[in-house]
Amino acid sequence: MKRGKRQRPPLTRNNWWHAPVASRPVDAEVRIPGSKSLTNRMLVLAALSSGISRIRGALSARDTDLMVDGLRKLGASIDVEGDTLTISPIELSKPARIHCGLAGTVMRFLPAVASLGTVPITFTADEQAQSRPITPLLDALRSLDVTVTHKSDMPFPVTVQGPVRTTDIVHLDSSASSQFVTAILLIAPLLGAPGRTVTIILDGDTPSRPHIDMTVSTLRARGIRVDTPNERTFTVSCGTISPLDITIEPDLSNAGPFLAAALVTGGRVSIPDWPAETTQAGNEWISIVRDMGGIVSTRGSLTVSAGEQIRGIKQDFSQVGELVPTVTALAALATTPSELTGIGHLRGHETDRLSALANELRTLGIDVIEGPDYLRIDPTNGWRERLPKRIDLRSYHDHRMATFGAIIGLSVPGVRVENIATTSKTLPDFPTMWEAMLA
Repeated sequence: MKRGKRQRPPLTRNNWWHAPVASRPVDAEVRIPGSKSLTNRMLVLAALSSGISRIRGALSARDTDLMVDGLRKLGASIDVEGDTLTISPIELSKPARIHCGLAGTVMRFLPAVASLGTVPITFTADEQAQSRPITPLLDALRSLDVTVTHKSDMPFPVTVQGPVRTTDIVHLDSSASSQFVTAILLIAPLLGAPGRTVTIILDGDTPSRPHIDMTVSTLRARGIRVDTPNERTFTVSCGTISPLDITIEPDLSNAGPFLAAALVTGGRVSIPDWPAETTQAGNEWISIVRDMGGIVSTRGSLTVSAGEQIRGIKQDFSQVGELVPTVTALAALATTPSELTGIGHLRGHETDRLSALANELRTLGIDVIEGPDYLRIDPTNGWRERLPKRIDLRSYHDHRMATFGAIIGLSVPGVRVENIATTSKTLPDFPTMWEAMLA
């Protein structure tokens, strides 16, 4: 358990965004772009399918742009017209060099796809990606006779070269990321002859299960049978992946900061086209908002209205960890303490999110205890009375840390957020959307 003040990285010259303070309760409808998680899964399956697919309502952001670029380098043809993508399957006939940025979906999914060919594919990434776990996935590929080569002791650059061995069973350490499971699931239909099955056995507890449920759902939608006899076993039928014409749902996780704004400002925010049924982890906002004192209506749109006060929350977030930065911002502005548990896997995201969140809470003067897999947040220590006129909140090159700062700034004057442009990773033009909501 870690207590006390931790050393923050030194300030450098950077682009600082003055977070707007809400002058009145918000009353807005906010249209959220398509889901990054669904867009990138659908892109990979379209590239592995037997014909031409169309994806409508696709997200255009840094993570999805990196996926499109990577699949093109693997030989797929992808035409873009507005938010509609037309995809022809990959060929995997030429060596390539693919940059993954900080996108976990790209750095985990595409090495698995590359293993289906026989040419060397080299993957590079942003410097911050060196701390994101990938070794368990590469070990699983090695067990299938894929050649994996590093030029140093760092994860990137890494070169992957097939052919992958056909198999009946794959063992995978999934404790660090659900994306390892998705990567193997996406290529599993092609790991054996039609009519055979591949069984994936997970070692260790797996975080973010809704993301795996999403992958299973997308495979089934393309005609692939997936059986799950227990939480650690997936049996996938081998065969052709069917092309599909599909529309992407709004990104429900990205809706979180806007829903939080309703509670923080005492107002109301509606998100149109909220799906009645979904595998997205962000659907958990419905229960989280209620638990934290908000009022929720799901008639057509999802509408969140503020209650009398923001209440603290005590919950295991192991399956919906991507929501934790926004929940933490609400917990900082709540009237009672919070305890967020089961979040150790967030240390391997775009940054060590547990330490980052604890650092920024301390910058505000809020009492916080950072454990190996939990945060205990107590905002009842009168921290507002000791605030300086200017508060600089770090983003750590992490889009969800940037939106954390924006939420705090709604209620705390003088907040500046470092590098708000990092939100373009999954939510293009966030500052404009934020200011339009307040207007």
